[in-house]
Amino acid sequence: MKRFFLTALVCLAFLPSSSQAEEKVKIDDATKKSIDKALAWLKEHQDRDGKWGNPAITSFCLLAFMANGHVPNQGLYAPEVSKAVRQLLSEAQDNGYLAGRGAGNMYCHGMATLALTQVYGMTGDEEVKKVLKKAVDLILKSQNSEGGWRYDPTPTAADISVTIMQVMALRGAKDSGLHVPDSTIKNALKYIDKCHDARTGGYKYMPYSAGAGYARTAAGVCVLQLSGEYEAAQIDDAVKYLEREESDRTHFWYGHYYAAHAFHQLGGKKWEDYYTRMKDTLLSRQKSSGEWLERMEQQNGAAYQTAIAVLILSVPSDYLPIYQR
Repeated sequence: MKRFFLTALVCLAFLPSSSQAEEKVKIDDATKKSIDKALAWLKEHQDRDGKWGNPAITSFCLLAFMANGHVPNQGLYAPEVSKAVRQLLSEAQDNGYLAGRGAGNMYCHGMATLALTQVYGMTGDEEVKKVLKKAVDLILKSQNSEGGWRYDPTPTAADISVTIMQVMALRGAKDSGLHVPDSTIKNALKYIDKCHDARTGGYKYMPYSAGAGYARTAAGVCVLQLSGEYEAAQIDDAVKYLEREESDRTHFWYGHYYAAHAFHQLGGKKWEDYYTRMKDTLLSRQKSSGEWLERMEQQNGAAYQTAIAVLILSVPSDYLPIYQR
């Protein structure tokens, strides 16, 4: 656990002054019961080899357990967490690619890398570090000339969604003590800035795409905050866009995965109002057996939706270093 506290101290160095205020949002009993029921459901639906679908979904599920204090060798679900970690490590290819042996891509790689940064930051496991370093090196080598990333691990095209996933992974890697060049993050932020839509305040899929989206805007605000750009001019307009649009039905879970952490980084009343609203929504939609499965994104499956719901509800616990203020 020593590395956990070291990681937390690193995170503290990037805190905005407003984060010194006492946290008013707490996890109440009803929410705790909801989370417990969801984690029990995820345990029962984990494959024998430790995965829940592809590496990205497995990573979301792994983070959901870790966000509630369950890590390898510690916590009620330590065996499930350990199996998931071993599964992610087994997916690593010789070049560090963590997208799985099937139809994976840099979405999977980014999420798996982020999850492993949290495992390494909280445990100091040297086996995880070996895989993680190669995974981070792959991200660094795949950044294109604009500063972004796309589906394949090659420096060709870019879009904001894949780019932000890689920045999150790099931020987690840096916080856990791995070397990440400052220039890589700066160039990525330049690309993300090009995707900002000054007319609406939101973020577009690509610099020359038409129209902003909730999920992309939430991700943009989240990564600006996590990168220490607390005073970025785009944040105020982007937050207004999020409050105005409320949600994105086509990417509800993905959007709120980022929105929860974006509002948490902002803190204050905006965070309190967002969390209260999302808590009420999620608790009302949870199935009696413990999972979430909304028709609007049924193709992604219940494990994906349940993991993200747990991550949103668990933000106030502050277990995961990447999401701490």
